Amino acid sequence: MPEKLTRILFVEDDESIAQVVMMTLEDLGGFNAKHCDSGSKALETVIEFAPQLILMDVMMPKMSGPETLEHLRKMPGAKDIPVVFMTAKAQIHEQEAYMKLGAAGIIVKPFDPMTLSAEITSLWDRFNTDIDR
Repeated sequence: MPEKLTRILFVEDDESIAQVVMMTLEDLGGFNAKHCDSGSKALETVIEFAPQLILMDVMMPKMSGPETLEHLRKMPGAKDIPVVFMTAKAQIHEQEAYMKLGAAGIIVKPFDPMTLSAEITSLWDRFNTDIDR
């Protein structure tokens, strides 16, 4: 049985999306969530916050989600944290590319706030079941 997901680091540069997702994660999902508005802030925050999962936008200025993931994979305290990308770029070849980079899953924008927490929990459970094999 996978450990219960409780701590999520959310990385998103669009403030309006961030507000909806944070409310969804905390109020509907009951998660302890922390928001960073850039990849560099996520890299500064990840060790101290110690999330179990990182939910991250793909398209961000300065450092994209995939670039942030590359940096995370080089950090001893963060390299094994599963990362789920949120993206409007939902074509199959794009999703396959993100999975090859090491993403634990993809959530397509626009997302449904009512099902977002369940979707994240499902990805978490699947990720942990795959590891346990």
